[in-house]
Amino acid sequence: MASGYAIHGHAIVSDDDKIADAGGHTPRSLRHPADWKRFQAAMDGAAVTILGRLGHMAHPNAHGRNRIVLSSSASGIERRDGVWWWNPARASLEAALAVAAPSGGIVVVPGGRRVFDLFLQLGFDEFHLARVRGVTVPDGIPIFSESSSHRSAETVLAAHGLEPQPTEMLDAEAGVSVTVWRRRAPG
Repeated sequence: MASGYAIHGHAIVSDDDKIADAGGHTPRSLRHPADWKRFQAAMDGAAVTILGRLGHMAHPNAHGRNRIVLSSSASGIERRDGVWWWNPARASLEAALAVAAPSGGIVVVPGGRRVFDLFLQLGFDEFHLARVRGVTVPDGIPIFSESSSHRSAETVLAAHGLEPQPTEMLDAEAGVSVTVWRRRAPG
């Protein structure tokens, strides 16, 4: 893991651990004001946000936040249109962060699935898992590839060395809660 940085994943999922519909779009049933407000505050406090190319295209950088976009078309780490582009096959995470956020800090990772899969391997320090109870997304895209084999997001996070903190109810009426999963202390 890159020294001086804390990697924080953020996602909101359905009961069946989906983050998007079959077309890759976040369904309205997974959009909730309390979660959105919390997520925006996290991004406001981040040194840099790392997301996939499709997420970048779907959500232009209207706030001018420091952003790294994962793309296999990048030559390593390069600057395009006001954001950093990074190809993990050609440059390390440490190199990308040294260029994009040299002072260190919190790195917010909002996905999508391929980005979450990459950071499961690289190591999350925290993962903020919001869940909407009573909602399913048939034929949707699971949060992690490992969730495709009917493993819950929680099971995947635990298998990758994270442990849950107490769950916070964001909107009881809508069934929206968030659990922060933190890296287990060595020992």
